[in-house]
Formats: sequence, C-alpha cells, structure tokens
Amino acid sequence: MRALVLGGTGWAGRAVVEHLLEGGAEVTCLARGESGTVPEGARLVRADRLSPGAYKAVHGEWDEVIELSHELDLVEPALDALADAAAHWTLVSTASVYARNDEPGADETADVVEPTDLSKYADAKVAAERSSAARLGSRLLIGRPGLIVGPGDPSDRFGYWPARLSGTGPVLTPTTSGRFVQVIDVADLAAWIGQAARAGHSGVVNAVGESVALADFLRTVASVTGFNGELVEVEDSELLAHAVRYWAGPRSLPLWLPLSDAAFAQRSSCAFSRTGGRVRPLGATARSVLEDERARSLDRVRRSGLSASEERAVLRQVRRRTSR
Repeated sequence: MRALVLGGTGWAGRAVVEHLLEGGAEVTCLARGESGTVPEGARLVRADRLSPGAYKAVHGEWDEVIELSHELDLVEPALDALADAAAHWTLVSTASVYARNDEPGADETADVVEPTDLSKYADAKVAAERSSAARLGSRLLIGRPGLIVGPGDPSDRFGYWPARLSGTGPVLTPTTSGRFVQVIDVADLAAWIGQAARAGHSGVVNAVGESVALADFLRTVASVTGFNGELVEVEDSELLAHAVRYWAGPRSLPLWLPLSDAAFAQRSSCAFSRTGGRVRPLGATARSVLEDERARSLDRVRRSGLSASEERAVLRQVRRRTSR
C-alpha cells in the first residue's frame, strides 16, 4: 500500500505513520517538519501547505491519503490536488463535532454543530468533513476520535492522574457519581486507521474506547501506581468557586466535565468495533503513560492540571470550610 500522510511529524501523526510502516506500507509524509521528523522508514516531503505548488512533489496515485488537519485552507487545496487520484481517503476528525453531550450512547447519526465560526475547532472539523465528503463520496472514511491518550501526549490531560496518584494523598477529585471517562490509546487509534485503510472502510466512525465510570478510572490508575491514600471528592460549585477549571489547561482537574456534558464520555463505539477497532485495557494504557510520566519527570510543569501548591491550597480551603 502506498500511503500519503498529510502531517505525520506530530504526536498522533507519528503513531499513525509508525503503524503503517509496521504493516508494510510505503509511507510518504507531507509536512513542514517543524514538529519533528518522521519515523525511520518514511519519506518526508517538506512543504508549507499554504504555498502554491505545495503538492507538486506528491502528485500521482495513492492507495491511501490520511488528512490530519482541521483547517479548511489546508484541507480544501489538498482535496483539489489529490482527491481524484486517491483510492481511499481518511479524515481524522473529532468527537467534539457533536452538538449535544447529554445523550448517553449516541452514535454517528447524532446532530453535529453548524460550522458558523471556523476559528472554533469543532466548527472547522465539521466544515472539513463536509468538504471532504462532497469531493470523495464513498472513498472517504471519517474517524471521530474521542480523547486520544498515551505516552508522549502533549496535552497532559490523562497523564496528570497517573503522575498525581504516584504520590501521596490527599488527592483532590471532582465528585465521581454520574461521571465517566472515555479515551482511546493513540496506538489503538493508529492501528485502526491503518486497518481501516487497508480494508477500504468508508462512512463516519466514532473512534472511541470503552466508557468507564470516573470512580473506576481512578481505582484503575491507583492500582497501577500503588496509591493507597485518600481521594477527596469536592462538589463542582466549590471547585469552581476556587477557580479550578474543567477538563484541561492550567489549574484544571483534567477529564472533569460538567454533569450536563457527561455523555461526551459515553459515545457509542459499536461502529468502531464493527470496522475492526480494538482497544487495550485501561490499565495497560495507564501503565505505559506512568512509565512515560516518570521518564519526563513527575514534577515537571504541565499544560493541564493543578500544581502541587494549587492543590494543597484548595484542599486547605475546602477543609477549613467543612470544619466550621
């Protein structure tokens, strides 16, 4: 299989390329190369995709083209240059395209946002999906991953918990009742993309793993790390009052979602399984992430999560209030 990856030097893109190579594909990556180089065995064509003639060096027939971008000014020129000669095309989209997050078990037929503001990630992905579908028809597979996790994840969302639960308690958490975690290991996503490309699958697929209760997620991670301290569950209103943020970013409790959006982590994975998708046990991902977190330093500054001092301050304030 001759595969062209539009990208391939970033974290998830490299994983896709590595899997394609392991499967015996001849892989070319078109990228600026600013995020790094490509895995050994792949060919890198350096190009700025916004420049005229960016696709000149990769014109020709491809068994598979994989598009990782969400920006229309990158997606549409690629379609113009390459779609006619591509036997199969995979667009890596996102589960964030859905308009509602209050429908547990919702599948790919659920309504998506209207792309009225292309500066928003979800809107831009919907626009990319629609442009790709109009041009490619039955040759297009749209994968909508949920939260992608694994060693090297630059967002630090999943990794915060193995790192934090490697230490001592007490550990601040949101209330767990009615909350879920749904992730896909980057290696499992890459394996599915490669397998689906070889099989020629088309349509729209939620590339998501098993939905796990937040309490079970924390127990699994604690088992992996050997944590036996106290988990202090705090109500949303109080966390917000102490300027703790949802989901991701500085001063956040990663993976914490409002209860009104709990179904974001409860998407149907039936189509993913039907098209060959397989996911490793959550504990296996947690172990590999823990090893990576230790290699990168458990005490490093993170893009997501509470610092040790921030967590201690919130816990002091919470306990001061409850002791009155």
